[in-house]
Amino acid sequence: MKTGKRIVAVLLTATLLLCLGGCFGGGEDAAVTVRYLNFKPEIADKYQELANIYEQKTGVKVVVETAANNTYEQTLAAKMSTDEAPTLFQINGPRGYANWADYCADLSQTQLYQHLTDKTLAVKAGDKVVGIPYVVEGYGIIYNKAITDKYFALADRKTGFSSMEEVNNFNEFKALVEDMQANAEALGIKGVFASTSLKAGEDWRWQTHLANLPVYYEFTKNKVDLTSDAVGEIAFEYAPQFKNVFDLYTDNSVTEKKLLGSKTVMDSMAEFALEQCAMVQNGNWAWSQIADVAGNKVKAENVRFMPIYMGIEGEESQGLAVGTENFYAINAKATEEQQKAAADFIYWLYSDEQAKKYVTEEFGFIAPFDTFGEANRPADPLAGQVMDWMNKEGITSVPWQFTLFPSARFKEDFGASLLKYVQGSKDWDTVVRDTVDGWKKESSAAAL
Repeated sequence: MKTGKRIVAVLLTATLLLCLGGCFGGGEDAAVTVRYLNFKPEIADKYQELANIYEQKTGVKVVVETAANNTYEQTLAAKMSTDEAPTLFQINGPRGYANWADYCADLSQTQLYQHLTDKTLAVKAGDKVVGIPYVVEGYGIIYNKAITDKYFALADRKTGFSSMEEVNNFNEFKALVEDMQANAEALGIKGVFASTSLKAGEDWRWQTHLANLPVYYEFTKNKVDLTSDAVGEIAFEYAPQFKNVFDLYTDNSVTEKKLLGSKTVMDSMAEFALEQCAMVQNGNWAWSQIADVAGNKVKAENVRFMPIYMGIEGEESQGLAVGTENFYAINAKATEEQQKAAADFIYWLYSDEQAKKYVTEEFGFIAPFDTFGEANRPADPLAGQVMDWMNKEGITSVPWQFTLFPSARFKEDFGASLLKYVQGSKDWDTVVRDTVDGWKKESSAAAL
């Protein structure tokens, strides 16, 4: 009898221990560890602070490991082949996905993806969502509202616009710019646009950022699979539209065309800051470049963004060029439980009030999720403008696809061609032909 009671007691004790481990709020989830390979060394400590907070709140441990600068791909390759492979990692876009396709789980049913403001920004493979952007930047045409308002107050202006919000296509924009240029003296400016910086190494706003738009529209029109070899060629179908806006910049500028080869980005930002011009193409990072100029005259409340209109059909609904090279991916080789834990963690990062404060204030991120409202608005006026444009009803952002450009050499050659064009030593047809040939050549070389 005593032996029987002892056996029952042991069984009851074992059952109680099992229940303590699995019945009262911990269980299997508490045993899960999320391993995150972080891309950004500058915020590694802040990520660790958040991981500690998350563990305290949920019992789920998050191990943050950080790759050194410029070693992420090598570190990821080394980690993936070990028992400590990351559950959560990063890809830099469609090209990054092509390298890690076997390890990228479908994130289309995750909570974080459901709250992505513009789902065209995600990396997709067929019907699968394989990368969710977690921070974005945006670029377009920055304008000084004080100067445009001064133009709208002119009694003898030739356009009927009364605000910049009424301008939403290239033909309207061209009419506005050319009339502003004709009234430059009355507006107190040297030209509508800041200098188009075409000095070697300073031309990325044109050979990369501006070029992104025609490439995006061409790939979209032709339904090109961005993870396939089809991106190895372009026809530069929208070269006329690129030329439209590039000519508008250089024909209505502070600086004469033949001098643009000596101009830098900082030259153009100083021209804008000193109100020598009304507009400049750049991104949300430009506010510090404006505000830090000695003698800056531009007030934060007057710094505004508008899209880059080129004359492409349907551009009335186009927003800013918004994108990133930072996409969360979840390891498809991890267990289902681990994958869910990783998905839960990243959703918490962008939905919990304490975590969102880190994202906005400590990381300095523009978060592309509808969980962020006015309370989470960035202090930077241009970053706030990016958020506003992303949230406009009926407006679609232009994704960054310059990660698909075949090489640095291609971009350098394209920039050099643009300089020769404005200086008059290369005609536009030759620029187009050299661009198409250069893309194909550099893509072929990269594939070897």
